Amino acid sequence: PPLIFCICLDVLLLINSRATSFLFTEYKYAGGFMTVFAVLIFVFLGSIEGFSTKSQPCHYSVGKTCKPALANAAFSTIAFVLGAVTSLVSGFLGMKIATYANARTTLEARKGVGKAFIVAFRSGAVMGFLLAASGLFVLYVAINLFGLYYGDDWEGLFEAITGYGLGGSSMALFGRVGGGIYTKAADVGADLVGKVERNIPEDDPRNPAVIADNVGDNVGDIAGMGSDLFGSYAESSCAALVVASISSFGINREFTPMMYPLLISSVGIIACLITTLFATDFFEVKEVDQIEPALKKQLIISTAVMTVGIALVSWLGLPYTFTIFNFGAQKTVHSWQLFLCVAVGLWAGLVIGFITEYYTSNAYSPVQDVADSCRTGAATNVIFGLALGYKSVIIPIFAIAFSIFLSFSLAAMYGVAVAALGMLSTIATGLAIDAYGPISDNAGGIAEMAGMSHRIRERTDALDAAGNTTAAIGKGFAIGSAALVSLALFGAFVSRAGITTVDVLTPNVFIGLLVGAMLPYWFSAMTMKSVGSAALKMVEEVRRQFNTIPGLMEGTAKPDYATCVKISTDASIKEMIPPGALVMLTPLIVGTFFGVETLSGVLAGALVSGVQIAISASNTGGAWDNAKKYIEAGASEHAKSLGPKGSDCHKAAVIGDTIGDPLKDTSGPSLNILIKLMAVESLVFAPFFATYGGILF
Repeated sequence: PPLIFCICLDVLLLINSRATSFLFTEYKYAGGFMTVFAVLIFVFLGSIEGFSTKSQPCHYSVGKTCKPALANAAFSTIAFVLGAVTSLVSGFLGMKIATYANARTTLEARKGVGKAFIVAFRSGAVMGFLLAASGLFVLYVAINLFGLYYGDDWEGLFEAITGYGLGGSSMALFGRVGGGIYTKAADVGADLVGKVERNIPEDDPRNPAVIADNVGDNVGDIAGMGSDLFGSYAESSCAALVVASISSFGINREFTPMMYPLLISSVGIIACLITTLFATDFFEVKEVDQIEPALKKQLIISTAVMTVGIALVSWLGLPYTFTIFNFGAQKTVHSWQLFLCVAVGLWAGLVIGFITEYYTSNAYSPVQDVADSCRTGAATNVIFGLALGYKSVIIPIFAIAFSIFLSFSLAAMYGVAVAALGMLSTIATGLAIDAYGPISDNAGGIAEMAGMSHRIRERTDALDAAGNTTAAIGKGFAIGSAALVSLALFGAFVSRAGITTVDVLTPNVFIGLLVGAMLPYWFSAMTMKSVGSAALKMVEEVRRQFNTIPGLMEGTAKPDYATCVKISTDASIKEMIPPGALVMLTPLIVGTFFGVETLSGVLAGALVSGVQIAISASNTGGAWDNAKKYIEAGASEHAKSLGPKGSDCHKAAVIGDTIGDPLKDTSGPSLNILIKLMAVESLVFAPFFATYGGILF
C-alpha cells in the first residue's frame, strides 16, 4: 500500500502540473482576446453618441432620460471582463478539484466501489456548488455596484449587465474548443496505436500518450464544461433581467420581483444540496449495478425538490399580477403562469436527460444494437451509430418546442428566459454528475499506471461506464438550455434593435437564415479537422516511440510523455483561434455591413441548425463509447459473445469510439456555445447595429 500510494501521488502530480501549465498557456491567449474585445465593446458602444457624456433619451421609456451611451459602454466593458474572469476562475478551480479527486477515488476503490463512488460524486458536487454560487454571487454584486451609478435607470443598468453573459460565454468557447482538441487528440492517438495496433490495455503506462490523455480529461471535460455551464447560467440570467427591466418590475422599480431569476438560481443551490445527501448519506451505493440508478435518482429528486422551491419563490417573491414586455406591448401575467414557465423548462430538462440516457447507456437496446453491429466491422458500427444520433434528436426537439410554446404563450420572451433558468436551476447537481464521469475515468487511468490489481480496475471501469452516460446527460442539459437561452436573447436583441417583425420572405432575412444554418457545419468542420490533424501527429509520435525506444513494450524502458503533451498543447492553442474568430466576428461583420434584419436571420438559422447537430453529435459519440465499454465489460451473455478485448469486434468498437471522440467532446458541446454566444454578442452590440449597421444593405 505505501508503494501504491507513492505511485498514485507521482501520477497525480504529473497530471496536475501538466494540466495547470496548459490552462495558464490557454488563459494567456484568452486574456489577450479578452483585452482586445473589451476595447471593441467600449469603442463600438461609446461611439453611438460620439462618446458624449450627456444623458440620452431612453429607448423604451418614452419621455424619460437615461445615462449616456459612454457610461453604458464603460459598464458593459466592466461586466464583460467580470464574466470572463469568473468563467476562467470557475474552469481552473474545477480542474484543481478534479485532479486531486482522481487519485483519491483510485485509492478509495481499494475499499470498495461504494467508497470510490462517494469520493468521485462529492468532488463533482464541490465543483458544481462552487460554480453555481460564484456565478450568482458575482452577478448579484455587480448589479448592486452598477446600481450605485445608474440609480433609477434600470433600463441602462441591465443592458450593461448583459456584458457579463458575453464574457462568460466567450471564455467558455476557448475552454471547450481548446480543451476538446487537447483531450481528443491524445485520446485518439492513445487508442488507435495502443489498443488497436499494440493490443495493450487502456491507460497502460507503456503508452506515450497516456499522460496527455488523462490531462485532457481535466482541461477539456472538467474546465471546459465548467466554463460552458457557467456561460449558460450567466446568459439566461442576463436575458431574463433585460426583459424584466422593461416590464412592470423595472418600470415600477420592484427590486424583489426583478431579482426573480436570481432567486430561482438561489433556491436551486439549496435544492441540489438536499439532493446530494440522497446519493452520499441517505442511500449508500454498495454494488456496481447501483451506480447508474443512484445518479438517475439525483436528476429525479433534484427536479422534484426544485419544483416545490419554484412554487415557494413564485408565491413569495412575485406580485399576483404584473406586466411583461412583449415586442412593444405589455402583456398581463400572473405569478402562477411564471411558475409554470420555470417548471416546464425544469421538467423538459429531465425528459432530455432521460432520452439522452436511453440512447447512450449500454443498459438499453440502442447502444447494444450498435455494439452488435461491430460483428461485421467498423463500417456497420459507424452506420448504426450515426443513425442512433439522428434518431436521438426527435424527442428532445419536441420537448424544447413544447417548452418554448407554453412559456412564450404564458409570459412572452421572459417566460422563455425563465424556462431556460428552470432547466439550469439544478446546475449544481448537473455539474456533479457530469464531473463525476471524467474523475472516474482518470481514477481508472491512475489505477492502471500504478499497477493496481485487476479487481480495482474493474471497479473504476464500472464507475467510468456510468460516468459516460451521465456526461452525455450533462451535455443534453447544456444543449437544451442553450436553445431556450438563445431564443430569449434573440427576442431581446430584436426588441433592442427596433425590429418589428422578422419576415423570412424578405431577402435580407432569408439569406441570413441560410448563412446562419451553415455556420454550425463550418464550425464543426474546423474543430473536427483540428482534432484529426493533432491526432495524426500524435499517432505518428506514439508509433515512433514504440518502434525506436528499446524495451518500451516489455516495460523496461519509460516512454517520452512530454513530447505527446507538447503535441496536444501546441495543437489546441493554435487550432482554437480560427473557430473562436468565426463565432465572435460573424455578428460584428453581419450587423455592421448587412444590418440587423440579416443578423436576425443568421441568429435564427444558427439556433435551429446548431441544436440538431449538437444533440446528434453528442449522442452518437456517447453511444460509440459505451458500445465499446459494453464489449469490454462482458457483463452479459450477449456482450461475451462479441469477444474479449483485442478481438476483431472489439477493435471495430474502438474505431467507432475514436470517431465519436471529437463529436461528443469537441464539436457537439462547442456548438451550444456558438448559438448562445452569437445571440448574446448581438444583444450587447444591438445599440451600435441599430444606429450604424447596414452599410451595404
